[in-house]
Amino acid sequence: MLLVIDVGNSNIVLGIYHKDKLINHWRVVTSNYRTGDEFYLLITMLFYSSNIKPSQIRGCCISSVVPDINSALYHLCKRAFGFEPVMVEPGIRTGIVLQCDNPKEVGADRIVNAVAGIEEYGGPLIIVDFGTATTFDVITAKSEWLGGVIVPGIQLSADALFEHCAKLPRVEISIPPSVIGRDTVTNIRSGLTYGYADLVNGLIKRIRSEMGTHARVLATGGLAETIAQLAKNIDVVDPLLTLKGLKIIYEKNARGTV
Repeated sequence: MLLVIDVGNSNIVLGIYHKDKLINHWRVVTSNYRTGDEFYLLITMLFYSSNIKPSQIRGCCISSVVPDINSALYHLCKRAFGFEPVMVEPGIRTGIVLQCDNPKEVGADRIVNAVAGIEEYGGPLIIVDFGTATTFDVITAKSEWLGGVIVPGIQLSADALFEHCAKLPRVEISIPPSVIGRDTVTNIRSGLTYGYADLVNGLIKRIRSEMGTHARVLATGGLAETIAQLAKNIDVVDPLLTLKGLKIIYEKNARGTV
């Protein structure tokens, strides 16, 4: 079995692959202060709940945008499984050519998404990842990562309204029945959903124009399915794209089967 771990700013997503099948996955809150021992206890509990033994894990691949906890995850693998994980970092084989000014600045999650997108759907692609930040990644048919766009994520924007506007409440993100809200909550929900849908549609239109081609648009991340109901320029929603990419990268960089 293969353990894949995607560390984001808000959540850590873990998945277990048995051969080519994702047999289980979990989402937990990211904390910069977890130790290797805490991760060991967390993994032990998650595995126990799914009848998985640590001895069944034969490989691990990790992408992280939170450097502070990378060491703890590295030592988790050594302690729990007895081997070093494959970390998505500069020098690793991905098959993606980074055609940007500073390749070392590109987030590991964006590279992993590009790997999975090209493998699953081919190029050219625009990948929209609805995470803490909403990112747009542009990949050519030749597997070249050209660059993209970063905007504040939907939940981050909702939190900012709550934290910086004294009279605005914290709201659950869902699609209201109409754009014109009839109270404060539906006003906010309209802005967060219809507003972001139009942002996505508009940026996709501009990106396609600069690319000179009608690239397929692939959406992933926690709120992808919600926004895809409104953003008609999104062609495919794949919530587990990053986990697929981690499996592909592991297979490009490690020997043996899992």
